Amino acid sequence: METTAKTNFIYELIDKDNESGRFERRVHTRFPPEPNGYLHIGHATSIILNSGIARAYNGKFNLRFDDTNPSKEEQEYVDSIIDDVKWLGGDFEDRLFFASDYFQQMYDWAMQLVKAGKAFVCDLSAEEVRQHRGIPGEPGKDSPFRNRSVEENVDLFTRMKNGEFPDGSRTLRAKINMAHPNLNMRDPVMYRILHAEHHRQGNKWCIYPMYDWAHGLEDSIERITHSICTLEFEDHRPLYDWFIDQLGIYHPQQIEFARRTLGNTITSKRKLLELVKEKYVEGWDDPRMPTVSGFRRRGYTASALRAFCDEIGISKVPGISDIWVLENALRNELNKTAPRALAVLKPVKVVLDNYPADKTEEMDVVNNPEDPAAGTRKVPFSRELYIEADDFKEVPPKKFFRMTPGVEVRLRAAYIVKCESVAKDAAGNITEVHCTYDPATRGGDAPDGRKIKGTIHWVSARHAVPATVRLYDALFTKRNPDDVEEGRDYKENMNRNSLEVLERAMLEPSLKAAAAGSRFQFERLGYFFADPKDSKPGAPVFNRTVTLKDTWAKIEQKAPEAK
Repeated sequence: METTAKTNFIYELIDKDNESGRFERRVHTRFPPEPNGYLHIGHATSIILNSGIARAYNGKFNLRFDDTNPSKEEQEYVDSIIDDVKWLGGDFEDRLFFASDYFQQMYDWAMQLVKAGKAFVCDLSAEEVRQHRGIPGEPGKDSPFRNRSVEENVDLFTRMKNGEFPDGSRTLRAKINMAHPNLNMRDPVMYRILHAEHHRQGNKWCIYPMYDWAHGLEDSIERITHSICTLEFEDHRPLYDWFIDQLGIYHPQQIEFARRTLGNTITSKRKLLELVKEKYVEGWDDPRMPTVSGFRRRGYTASALRAFCDEIGISKVPGISDIWVLENALRNELNKTAPRALAVLKPVKVVLDNYPADKTEEMDVVNNPEDPAAGTRKVPFSRELYIEADDFKEVPPKKFFRMTPGVEVRLRAAYIVKCESVAKDAAGNITEVHCTYDPATRGGDAPDGRKIKGTIHWVSARHAVPATVRLYDALFTKRNPDDVEEGRDYKENMNRNSLEVLERAMLEPSLKAAAAGSRFQFERLGYFFADPKDSKPGAPVFNRTVTLKDTWAKIEQKAPEAK
């Protein structure tokens, strides 16, 4: 399951720790999401990294919910995160933890600092705390409540816990140094008052730990060896260390790496939630969303996401990865594993005038040319067929090697045919293309050796299965959707053509019973996935997972074609 190679700087640091005997040569990692939204591609890279490290060293991997903010947390998010982590291959076994289960221990440790004179209850408002903190290069200002006695702080903190004060009226702050060059060390807030029902603890607590207080303590309680974080936590590490050192408890090693965002997407939870609530998308699992559930519903595989993480690697330098790198990882896999099928998404009818009206043949079609063991299947062929509208031009452009009047073209695995005439309605729209077929070319090859430049796919009209097919494209037109002028909104960069729904697609009959969640390559069209929510036997609904080759040049940037 694991693909990540032991080549990046994190593995090198772990190797050094193991060589020195630090942590008794244990390796224990974790993924600590906040249950306030669905996981996105950035979370996926962290899960793959952390679980991969544990697997590479025969260590352990925890899933721990950092559920310290009840006003934004829901059980729905907890359930979805568990499913996504398992799907990505994060094997946490029985180690499913919640920060809320540590609330009593965190409170006891906070009281320990209060009694040691290293924490105090502060009556400043959130805005006043920010003003007192100051700016880089200049010292902050002490809170007027900083020198309260230990006895008064013990009393007030106890009463905060007991619910005697309203929301926002008091906080517990660490007493460190208001002149510290690192703003995170300037008497940071440890607890705030919030009378809100918790999804697991109910109304047991009305004070909740701040992330900076809880983060290192949770890792310590679980005896995590290597706490892998993104770079924005680097300036917070001295604070985590200070808390742990003051308490004299087990000390994990924090290691930071750079975020690697994905082009033409956003990963801000606030913005993703905005897209869902304002119905720009159908939900968190909309296949255009950069969420793990969105990728799953679009038909991505966990192994392709892991291969993508291998490709982009881990570094200390932030960057944007082009989405074609992710798409190529998926193409490389599906090209080998996805069975082929014939499908016509925008059909135009072809009538073979010299083919018997009551005749049906079964053509042998290869299931997967990349997998000889996949064998062949029988596909019915008859007088009336559907081909793609784009595969016919009455007046063809240069180098158009598909169907056009008077020119022969090969029908995939069937016959060579030639367009003889075109039928149109009163408005001039093509209703039928009339052709003749060469009965000596069954299988698609001419026995006399004549060269046929074009090969197109088809579906027998009499046997075709009608289906709905959804063509998904980039949700944003810019590589960096947040690249907007001041006062303008990122949503102005949304791709208004990110979804095209085709209600009249025609599929070969074998796809009538396609199971929800099955993957196919529709020949010449791309890779498609039977929608796990909407697709049913007899009434298939397919989502396009990815095209057969890179098409991102038409969005914004020029990218290399898939190999």
